[in-house]
Amino acid sequence: MKSFMGGKSVILRLEMDTEKTKFGEVAAFIGQRGGDIVAIDVIQTSKNITVRDLTITVSESGQIEKIIESIPQLPGVKLVNISDRTFLLHLGGKISVSPKTPIQNRDDLSRVYTPDVARVCLAIKEDQKKAYSLTIKRNTVAVVSDGSAVLGLGNIGPYAAMPVMEGKAMLFKQFADVDAFPICLDTQDTEEIIRSIKAIAPGFGGINLEDISSPRCFEIEERLRHELDIPVFHDDQHGTAVVLYAGLISALKVVNKSIGNVRVVVCGIGAAGIACSKILMAAGVKEIVGVDREGILTADREYENPMWNWYASRTNPGRKSGTLQEAMVGADVFIGLSAGGILKREDVASMASDPIVFAMANPTPEIMPQEVEDIVGVMATGRSDFPNQINNVLCFPGIFRAALDCRATEINEEMKLAAAEAIADSISDEERDRFYIIPSPFNTKVVKKMRDAVIKAALATNVARRVPREYR
Repeated sequence: MKSFMGGKSVILRLEMDTEKTKFGEVAAFIGQRGGDIVAIDVIQTSKNITVRDLTITVSESGQIEKIIESIPQLPGVKLVNISDRTFLLHLGGKISVSPKTPIQNRDDLSRVYTPDVARVCLAIKEDQKKAYSLTIKRNTVAVVSDGSAVLGLGNIGPYAAMPVMEGKAMLFKQFADVDAFPICLDTQDTEEIIRSIKAIAPGFGGINLEDISSPRCFEIEERLRHELDIPVFHDDQHGTAVVLYAGLISALKVVNKSIGNVRVVVCGIGAAGIACSKILMAAGVKEIVGVDREGILTADREYENPMWNWYASRTNPGRKSGTLQEAMVGADVFIGLSAGGILKREDVASMASDPIVFAMANPTPEIMPQEVEDIVGVMATGRSDFPNQINNVLCFPGIFRAALDCRATEINEEMKLAAAEAIADSISDEERDRFYIIPSPFNTKVVKKMRDAVIKAALATNVARRVPREYR
């Protein structure tokens, strides 16, 4: 039963004695307990016995368990099997490798493998750059994790992290036609992770670091950026930052405020909080106040965390100190990357007029939208069941599509700013309002706009090694 805890969709195979219970009674029984039967499949039927698969969805986690536990109350009904639709989707993994061309005869075999492939190998040996044109390198990204900070689950290790990395690979392919491969390393040693990624780099055109805990993630990314000649992008940091800034561009237009004049409170100074602050400073925000477990970060104090010292020296120009509640007074923007429920309505009420609140803790935001909907200018979360979801999937496919197409050596700050502006620009002024500041990941304009903007930024900053035909 534990595998289904928290699920909202399940398939129940029921064997029913039609002389004791009618199907309508079963459906009503499930409906009374919050279950919505969305599909019915008849598996087997005889004179008195029918076996059916019922696909059931619920609105709240835990309702499925209650339905399953109460099924024995129905006379003549036997629960044969339980299939969680999410688990079914993951059977055997979610991705596969398929050849671009079939091998149908000996001639095909000789050209894709031995002996003719040797000529291709020697051509690359003579000119290593030909790996981009003669192998999968030009369109392939490694999605690398050590399983130390997976979603909201924490340090669950490399095996348990694999479904997330597979999903990331699917999104790369679905949204930007980038071939991504999940790689989960069975080590959490910084030096070993760096060595491992450097060792596999020849086969990839980019490295997407994912779900590596702070503060190790900073050193790993920084070292790899300097030691590899392909883009290295930590999505938990920079993907979040890009989409956050895109949302803020739109939100500021809605409330008619200038980015250079707003005061921003960032709560949660981990990998994402630091990256979000960096991109906002690059975009022109002059006053950022960071808050973490020890309150407002200030240059007047020395912290054990070296990144907090770095952060404090570059933010909080007024050297404020105190609690989150004190930081919120008069602030224009709140950016939450911390923990659920830590923000109260009175904290939001103490902000400047038309406050912008991005409560992005998952699964529970720092404050629920319904608590402050009447007093905020714009509200956003990290959840898909509320308006204005700040979702990394809007960033990483398009930014890597651009970086691969121009063979960028890195993804720099100018490219990130360009990506954010392209995301924001995917919504017209006529469409934009307080409930629609960020486009859907399924908006086909997003990747195209981002690719164009990011390639131009890469060319302008001299990190592109190839000029795509349309820019020549």
